[in-house]
Amino acid sequence: RRGSVYARAYGNRAITPATERMTIDTIFDAASITKTMATAPSIWLLIRDGKLAIDTPAQNYLPEMADGRITIRHLLTHTSGLPAGLNSSDVSGYDDAIRLATAQQPLNAPGAIFRYSDINFILLGEIVARVSGEPLDRFAARRVFEPLGLRETGFRPIGDEPRVAVPLARIAPTELTSNGLLRGVVHDPTARAMGGVAGHAGLFTSVGDLARFARSLLDGKIFPREMTEVMSPPGVAMLRTGGFDLDSGFSRPRGDHFPIGSFGHTGYTGSFYWIDPQSQSFYIFMSNRVHPDGRGSVIVLQRELGTLAAESLRGATFCGHTLAASGRVGPSCPPRRVRWITGGADVDNGIDVLRATRYESLRGMRIGLVTNQSATDRSGNPTVDVLRSAPGVTLVSLFSPEHGIRGIADEKVNDATDPVTGLPIYSLYGERRKPSPEQLAGLDALVFDIQDIGTRFYTYISTMGMAMEAAAEAKVKFVVLDRVNPIGGVVAEGPLLEGARNFTGWHDLPVRHGMTVGELAKLFRDERKIDVDLTVIPARGWKREQWQDDAGLAWINPSPNMRSLDAAALYPGIGLLERAISVGRGTGTPFELLGAPYIDGARLISQLPPIPGVRLTPIRFTPAASVHKGLECGGVRLEITDRRTLRSVDLGVAIASTLARLYPREFPVEELQPLLRHAATLEAIRNG
Repeated sequence: RRGSVYARAYGNRAITPATERMTIDTIFDAASITKTMATAPSIWLLIRDGKLAIDTPAQNYLPEMADGRITIRHLLTHTSGLPAGLNSSDVSGYDDAIRLATAQQPLNAPGAIFRYSDINFILLGEIVARVSGEPLDRFAARRVFEPLGLRETGFRPIGDEPRVAVPLARIAPTELTSNGLLRGVVHDPTARAMGGVAGHAGLFTSVGDLARFARSLLDGKIFPREMTEVMSPPGVAMLRTGGFDLDSGFSRPRGDHFPIGSFGHTGYTGSFYWIDPQSQSFYIFMSNRVHPDGRGSVIVLQRELGTLAAESLRGATFCGHTLAASGRVGPSCPPRRVRWITGGADVDNGIDVLRATRYESLRGMRIGLVTNQSATDRSGNPTVDVLRSAPGVTLVSLFSPEHGIRGIADEKVNDATDPVTGLPIYSLYGERRKPSPEQLAGLDALVFDIQDIGTRFYTYISTMGMAMEAAAEAKVKFVVLDRVNPIGGVVAEGPLLEGARNFTGWHDLPVRHGMTVGELAKLFRDERKIDVDLTVIPARGWKREQWQDDAGLAWINPSPNMRSLDAAALYPGIGLLERAISVGRGTGTPFELLGAPYIDGARLISQLPPIPGVRLTPIRFTPAASVHKGLECGGVRLEITDRRTLRSVDLGVAIASTLARLYPREFPVEELQPLLRHAATLEAIRNG
């Protein structure tokens, strides 16, 4: 906000070959911020001039483009379906890069999903050049940088005709390569191979110039408003403006308070910024995190600085609520659609592996998809959208498990029609639990993609098993898009199922099974002798000891009461108790607390044996649903202190046997059996 400006330099600009302190006037390689400062503004100025149209095929301006369906909107919003980037080793100059970029075929139908792609903006940069008659760097300088007074912003700050006439020493160096330290030369290898001027990267700028640019966007007088408003095609889950990030896996700089409607962008070399029209504020963080070895990271900082920046705005209003003196605001804004990843490895689930093979296993097939909201690719696109836009694949119908296709129902689910795709949704938790022959008629394959949580009585694996049986009976191929087990694949706990199989006990597994859905599908096929044509597309890069966050995969609630990875970790043991006492259903933290009207939490804790990996504290609460609904309960809150040593089933059994001893008349031990399904263990609990 004007009058509330804060600027400061921290740390070092260089640590090799000599240490240099960071300064406020440092010039940075802006990396992908180029897209928002140079390319998108240039495109929108040409649209305003009447020389471009947002929904016109890009082929009108680049006749050699391989796919004529891709429009300017698709390129600006990263919904073209094109691959993420070019192989820089294949690029031997600017013209060669354009030839390679225009020859690319989309991996998904344009306008269906979001996939961040440098190719989109390489093409947009060339469109600026062809339509305006000037290279992107000159057009942007004349129409964007100079009118805004951005004197330290431009491409190729060193060379024959540098526009940014600053001493080389003021430019932050980036990576030390085999050809020496990059300083004043663009870090992005494709942009470097293109000669330093490209639509996706190559710009250099300072924090002062970027602040001037941000103010111009808040003023709203220089560029068309569409550049900063939602411009993604209808039905695309990830939201982008006409150039900026809005609500996707890349919108971490928004933090916890800036609402949807605020916008910004990140750059690979380590800079990012975020702008909030509602509070008329912005913040900028600039760094050369790739110096000197490419291994620095600012991903965690992106969310933290966004949160802190908003909390510094005393009196600012977000979604109708004013920040308190503490700098905290309640959950007043609409929830973001996307869970941000801030760490972990680069593991791909089956849907991402399938896409990388250009859908080879499904090409030419008519398919049905068993899925819900937990099935997304790494970019956050629902598997439904990925497969319905996959070339050579015809998505015919959808099948939903317990809780429905959006994972919000806590009752039987009826058949429906998907409002986005128009496809029929056949419920597998209503009148039937397995697909009917009529529903599978005309299909070549039935595909399963749902996130399991590693527990025998979580019903999605039962739905998968019954769908496998139906596919076998209908002679339809069954394809599982595997997903990592969110609580790891090393530990198995609890007794094997005994007795008759049912929907919460479909196969002879331990309570915590330690397997992925793909592994379970193979087990079901072999041990139950299901004569099904099974293909499993395995997760790539997963190590069995990795939990979901270790794997770098975002958490999405797979069901209404499974709201965190901690809840999933506790569920194998605490879930066993849910018919006997309240396990927090109807509170904000299901499976992370438990109790009953007759329980004294402090007394329970004092009588429990030592249990590694978890801390228990007394609590009183009133659940709004399920067992003891509306009754004040005493009990305990469960806090995981070491998930590697936690044995949830041991925890649940210890609590159950202690409650049976302390409250023999009140605690209904027999209510454990429907999920425990092991008579000897139940008797041991009953006897302490």
